Amino acid sequence: MTEEERRARLGLRHRLAPASRTDDMVALADSLVALHSTDPATVFLSAAARMRNPSTAPLEKALYDDRVLVRTLCMRRTMFVLPVAMVPVVQAACTDALVAAERRRTAGMVAQAGVADPDGYLRALEEATLAAIVERGEATGAELSKLVPGLRTKTLVGRGTKWEGEITLTTRVLFLLSTEQRIVRGRPRGGWTSSQYRWAPMSSWLPEPAARPTAEEARAELAGRWLRAFGPATVADFKWWSGLTVAQVRQALAALDVVDVDLDGEPGIALAGDLEPTPAPGPWVGFLPGLDPTVMGWKQRNWYLRDHARMLFDTNGNAGPTVWNDGRAVGGWAQRRSGEVVFRLLEDVGAEAGEAVAAEAARLQGWLGDVRVTPRFATPLQQELAR
Repeated sequence: MTEEERRARLGLRHRLAPASRTDDMVALADSLVALHSTDPATVFLSAAARMRNPSTAPLEKALYDDRVLVRTLCMRRTMFVLPVAMVPVVQAACTDALVAAERRRTAGMVAQAGVADPDGYLRALEEATLAAIVERGEATGAELSKLVPGLRTKTLVGRGTKWEGEITLTTRVLFLLSTEQRIVRGRPRGGWTSSQYRWAPMSSWLPEPAARPTAEEARAELAGRWLRAFGPATVADFKWWSGLTVAQVRQALAALDVVDVDLDGEPGIALAGDLEPTPAPGPWVGFLPGLDPTVMGWKQRNWYLRDHARMLFDTNGNAGPTVWNDGRAVGGWAQRRSGEVVFRLLEDVGAEAGEAVAAEAARLQGWLGDVRVTPRFATPLQQELAR
């Protein structure tokens, strides 16, 4: 499996090559398993880069009206947007394992506030919060803190560090309820770049699944879906992307029909039925946002990133906005306060591709219009360009 083959798959399977783009939001999200949503703008910019007719309307409709996509916490304890059918899978595969530790952490915060029975207090607070959401249909955290006085209980975080400070329990309680899939983030208060969500009961948002998979079944399904979207790849790539333990990864892969492949001298794996060469996708360029699921899809990135990581990622491994050409990240971009979209190529892509990149920058600038997008995580090149 050569780098050329992997880049062809990336272009077509990630719907970045023009021939594979789509305005079907469920199909688009499913192509990548899920869309990164830590930064709200990323979801919409990622979708727009893969649509035939870029617009925010189809994604907003899928999320908030048709409710065929949902925003939830899952892989690597990170927010993603994914098809409704995948919610029970990622919950069993990834999120359920987070609940106990997060509950203990929050109960500890309640105890610090001087509450005698922190577990009982927290349970009662959760039920009161859920009841308030059900009664109103949906509510913001600020609205709920007025309806449920206990949410305003203050606790100290970051004790002894430079981040030490007091917070209320609102965020922690909402986080617990959402991690247990009892509530869900709905429509934001502002536009598509806003991170202030309204909360709704999960029961009114998503249908009850016919059957819930076991953790083992869910991890195997997740591994299979990831390999179809991102394979061939290394075992380390899937472990990093999923956030699962070594033992869980081995068990998930053992349940699949996978074969060993040679990734230009590095051992990798692929699904046994997915070994045929991929047709050439044709030339393409793309402007992907920070934390896009493609650039964040693998741990070992040299085959599409080369030595550009220092400029395109921050020190914690978060990707900034990237410029792509035929399956490789070849530069970065930024939007200035004026609205101008600027870019810098980190290597020579040739005159024809360079013209296509410039045209794409102009198209993106026109599409953004009056909207201003600042990536959640700043990277060296993005900061330079924004100035």
